[in-house]
Amino acid sequence: MVHIQDFTMAFGDRVVIDGLSFDIHRGETFGFLGSNGSGKTTTIRALLGIYQPTSGTLHIDGRVFRPEDGKRLGYLPEERGLYKKESVMDVMVYFGRLKGLSLAAAREWSSSYLERVDLGDQGSTRLDKLSSGQQQKVQLGVTIMNKPELLILDEPTKGFDPVNRRLLMDIIEDQKRAGATVMMVTHQMDEVERLCDRVILLKDGRSEAYGTVNEIQDHYGGRTIRVRYAGTIPASTHFEVSLLERNYAELKFTDATDEAAILRELVDSGLQVREFTTSKLSLDEVFLKVYGEEHRSELSQ
Repeated sequence: MVHIQDFTMAFGDRVVIDGLSFDIHRGETFGFLGSNGSGKTTTIRALLGIYQPTSGTLHIDGRVFRPEDGKRLGYLPEERGLYKKESVMDVMVYFGRLKGLSLAAAREWSSSYLERVDLGDQGSTRLDKLSSGQQQKVQLGVTIMNKPELLILDEPTKGFDPVNRRLLMDIIEDQKRAGATVMMVTHQMDEVERLCDRVILLKDGRSEAYGTVNEIQDHYGGRTIRVRYAGTIPASTHFEVSLLERNYAELKFTDATDEAAILRELVDSGLQVREFTTSKLSLDEVFLKVYGEEHRSELSQ
């Protein structure tokens, strides 16, 4: 659905994107990840023809994006764009008409959607009287009301409480089940682990990692053993200690030894094992490995 090859974007002497290549397969949910300033929004704007690339290929469904292709597309930008002095219903119907819906169809769809997101009694309310979260729900509705084949979401749940985050994630999953391809920019790594088939991590305008969530996790740390204990962790050729606190440690595998063998090794050494679990590195941990602790605050946005 999306093909980007050798994409470079420069503003004067400043190169923002440098030889970026990736594909988004039809019907998948794709995580487009990176720290602030890594080039994500620039890439989306070039893909949609807002910027002209310095070089490279950016195609949607086999061709360069054209304005008339907008009826097949849903784009939720990070900077929201609604007419805040107008009523909720008037704004939604207006955008529905722009996307090719009849007046009756736009009204019917908007009414149904507003009920689903707990705004059914707000149709006649001016947008500027709604909270920012409520406005964001309206913006998402405008984005998906044409049943887009490609849905591009830039921080769709930013600032939402857990209940509304879950509601919007359910709506996005509904779009995927209806056949949409989803490209999602987010700093909420739990959303990525839950929804995304594949991801790319962008750093300084280049691809830092690209693949399935499992492949990314394996590349940056593989499996981690978390153990609570009494005693002293023994030296081993099968693992190394990556984190050591009082009565708690995290161990990294150094070879293909399985978990059961390491547990036996710990017990045989005299260690009193009180808890023993194995997991892969979380995407939060991967993010911090790639971008550094200075970007930790972005994960809570």
